[in-house]
Amino acid sequence: MLVQKFGGTSVKSIARIRNVAQIITRAARQDRVVVVVSAMGDTTDYLLKLARQAALSPQRRELDMLLATGEQISIALIAMALNEIGARAVSMTGPQIGIITESVHTTARIVDIRTDRITRCLDDGLIVVAAGFQGMTPEGDITTLGRGGSDTTAVALAAALSADVCDIYTDVSGVYTADPNIVPTARLMREIAYEEMLEMAQVGAQVLHPRAVELARNHRLKVRVRNTFDPDFEGTILRGADEMEIYRPVSGVTVDRDQARLAILKVPDRPGIAGAVFGSLAERRVAVDMIIQAFHQDRLVNDITFVVRRDDLVTAREALESVSRRVEAEGVMIDEDVAKVSIIGAGLMDQPDIAARMFAALGEAGINIKMISTSAIRISCAVAESDAERAVRIVHDLFHLEGQE
Repeated sequence: MLVQKFGGTSVKSIARIRNVAQIITRAARQDRVVVVVSAMGDTTDYLLKLARQAALSPQRRELDMLLATGEQISIALIAMALNEIGARAVSMTGPQIGIITESVHTTARIVDIRTDRITRCLDDGLIVVAAGFQGMTPEGDITTLGRGGSDTTAVALAAALSADVCDIYTDVSGVYTADPNIVPTARLMREIAYEEMLEMAQVGAQVLHPRAVELARNHRLKVRVRNTFDPDFEGTILRGADEMEIYRPVSGVTVDRDQARLAILKVPDRPGIAGAVFGSLAERRVAVDMIIQAFHQDRLVNDITFVVRRDDLVTAREALESVSRRVEAEGVMIDEDVAKVSIIGAGLMDQPDIAARMFAALGEAGINIKMISTSAIRISCAVAESDAERAVRIVHDLFHLEGQE
């Protein structure tokens, strides 16, 4: 059993769809194959543009009805291309597959997959071409899964079907130590631990979505990141850290420019305040990172600072201003000149000098660090957006990532 996922760039045109059909057909000679597909090229962006022309604030339910059509076009065209070259294929939308989600529109999570129908099709010798990014509520309404939804669909289907491997096809040859467009000497990694990939995905790497990586880790599913335009290349394999052949203190460097910094100033220092601040953000489905609480000299008030995705800035600001008035804080401050530069490595916890070396190198280069956050395998620094790419190159060179593999 093999699950293959093809992103929007892989199916951007009919010529690319025919190329994808050849890749699928070769795989189907050896394995039972389920194919998960994204919308063609920039179709989703185009549909969003249409929605905003039709209504200033489109209802989320109707937005899902519209956005789900993008994948429906892709799956039908790929099934047609496969049947044209002699393969037997059938296309299915998320609801037809049996993907059940939360009753939340535009950012739903998968709660169940009813595999009976898809299994019957596979048993009949069909290639199943499944729409990514979508499902339905228990009540039967169409939902979409938000950013990275097709990756999540592919991994969730692979887990539900007990597939041997899930191949994620994209327009790069795998996972690199840094973005090759920023660091020309960045190297392809032949393998990476789930935990490392999860952190990289959360702090700027665009290859895989964090939800998909988390699912793969939870199910110990073998995932390969491969290039649609070089299909014979093995790419990068995700596996458990205990299975890794190569030990690396630092595996990669990422940058995330889609960041904004907010602070709620001079918040009263009493129980329940942090819950009120972040509860208000959670109600609006705003994710936060790099949280810092700084106390003042009189110890009666604190400043609470954090970062959010830039497209969540307006919503986050409204939430903070409301909380600020309610708890009698001094006000809200915003900084949009922020990018997050991170290093990731399963060996970070064993190397206490790495953080010091990173901070010193950035300081020597005149790059100011606005905020710092860490996990067991990640160190992130918020810097000015204009310094971000230079910071990535400095850190990449500092840890000699170009020479690992």
